[in-house]
Amino acid sequence: MADNPANSQQRYLRTTEAARFLGLSGRTLEKHRTYGTGPSYRKLGGRVVYALEDLQAWADIGLRQSTSDQGKGVVHAAKPVSGLGPLVGGRSPVRRS
Repeated sequence: MADNPANSQQRYLRTTEAARFLGLSGRTLEKHRTYGTGPSYRKLGGRVVYALEDLQAWADIGLRQSTSDQGKGVVHAAKPVSGLGPLVGGRSPVRRS
């Protein structure tokens, strides 16, 4: 059976749609981008888009079978996480004398 070209194309979601897919608010997803704790995303022109497979892969990091299951990793909260380095695209703090 031949592959259907429509099935092989990647589907991209804007922030609101991606947040809905994950069960998060759009603002939470924006914070994840700021802190580098969220799913991979792409910038197409001025738009931020998420591939469905990237959203699923990020959510799968937190997959557990029970409370004692260590899982693959940790899906961090949308806040700065020690050890992840500086904010992506972040600015230096403004110092006033």
